[in-house]
Amino acid sequence: MIIKVHNGVTRMPEWRMAEPVDFELNEGEHIAIVGPNGGGKTLAVDILTGKHPLLQNEVEYDFSPKTSKLASDNIKYITFRDTYGGDNDRTYYLQQRWNQTEIDESTPTAGKLLENAFLASGEDTEERRTFQKHLYDIFNLHYLLDKYIILLSSGELRKFMLCRSLMGDPRVLIMDNPFIGLDKETRQQLREVLETVSKERALQIILVLAKDEDIPRFVTHVVAVAGKTVLPKMTQKAYWEEKEAKCVDLAVPLPEDIRDEIINLPYRDDDYNTHEVVRMNNVKIQYGDRVILKDLDWTVHNGEKWALSGQNGAGKSTLLSLVCADNPQSYACDITLFDQKRGSGESIWDIKKHIGYVSPEMHRSYNRDMPAIRIVASGLKDSVGLYVKPTAGDYEVCRMWMRFFGIEDLAERTFLKLSSGEQRMVLLARAFVKDPELLILDEPLHGLDTYRGEMVKEIIDAFCQRRNKTLIMVTHYKENLPRCITHSLYLKRHTS
Repeated sequence: MIIKVHNGVTRMPEWRMAEPVDFELNEGEHIAIVGPNGGGKTLAVDILTGKHPLLQNEVEYDFSPKTSKLASDNIKYITFRDTYGGDNDRTYYLQQRWNQTEIDESTPTAGKLLENAFLASGEDTEERRTFQKHLYDIFNLHYLLDKYIILLSSGELRKFMLCRSLMGDPRVLIMDNPFIGLDKETRQQLREVLETVSKERALQIILVLAKDEDIPRFVTHVVAVAGKTVLPKMTQKAYWEEKEAKCVDLAVPLPEDIRDEIINLPYRDDDYNTHEVVRMNNVKIQYGDRVILKDLDWTVHNGEKWALSGQNGAGKSTLLSLVCADNPQSYACDITLFDQKRGSGESIWDIKKHIGYVSPEMHRSYNRDMPAIRIVASGLKDSVGLYVKPTAGDYEVCRMWMRFFGIEDLAERTFLKLSSGEQRMVLLARAFVKDPELLILDEPLHGLDTYRGEMVKEIIDAFCQRRNKTLIMVTHYKENLPRCITHSLYLKRHTS
């Protein structure tokens, strides 16, 4: 036994599961914790890690052969927010990644932080250095070691966090949706390195997953969590056999009446009718000696629906920052947005009023614990916070879009108390709330369970049937693309 919870009930009622928790992680087991968004997966893990004290029968730990008995020394938990910078990153703001000149020179590089983690987690031996190099090789980290941590893409940041945690040689490694944000090649590399490390070292792995399809083959057992109830542990084989036997069909993700309601929403009086939404001629973006985009020609016409893909670090988010007017280098490039050339006197707000946007960077920047409906309302004003009081009509529109996304019951709950999947649904409602001409969706299905993911795809499809609607969507999963996609652009990472 490594971790054991018996009849666990948290002391604080607000963190309490619907039923007492029984859970056991034994030697040689690797567990996938699965279940729907908001079902209680994160709360269950918080109990396992000792974050929420129990009324009785405290969590039992046995980290042999490790000498330390402290959970904090032996359990490394990479949460969803950690992979976007973490709560300790208080100085981060949404556009900072693109404003490199504003980054303090004392800001550490990825390589510096990884080296610090290496030295802090054990002796500097040849064996450990070999393991360090092995991790760098398997995650292909050498090319980003000299990058400021604030400049890493979401996929690069996830690889960095995983590598740093593994370097500490933990007894138990818990990861929240580790595969999202990674390109196909890196996802496979991660599965292989986790399987290899689990065999080579005394390491037990617990993966918290929104989708059953993400369960890797090395996982031995599955624990389902739903309705804030931790169900009995079963082998992975038994889990799939039971699921196949039940053959439960998912409910229709988006009812036909809601689909029709979205398609037939009234148009605004100032309904846009841009000819060229985006035009880029020979665009090059470079930070120091590092080339991100080079010789890029790209035109997006009104009504087109684009899938944007590419390797981690290939410049997808940088490209979107040019479209969203967040990147100051756009003024030195030949870029036209909404039929207006950049640098011709327009403000960033003249551009943003056309755009509904959601991204990992946006999710990362929302660390204010305000009611969810106020987060949605901030989309009407293109702000991260909410600095102008919405009208009764504004709130009516917000509640309508929360109803479309099936989260109307979350309206008054505060953002940071929601699960990561629920947070993503709130931010999606925020992107749609002003009926934008251009939807920019950067990995919009991150952390969503299968049902909610299908719902979001249906909403995107319905919205894009409306006139003068253009879509740019980034995803590493082809199956996450809605049916409406008409064009695609693939970016390759530059090595110089």
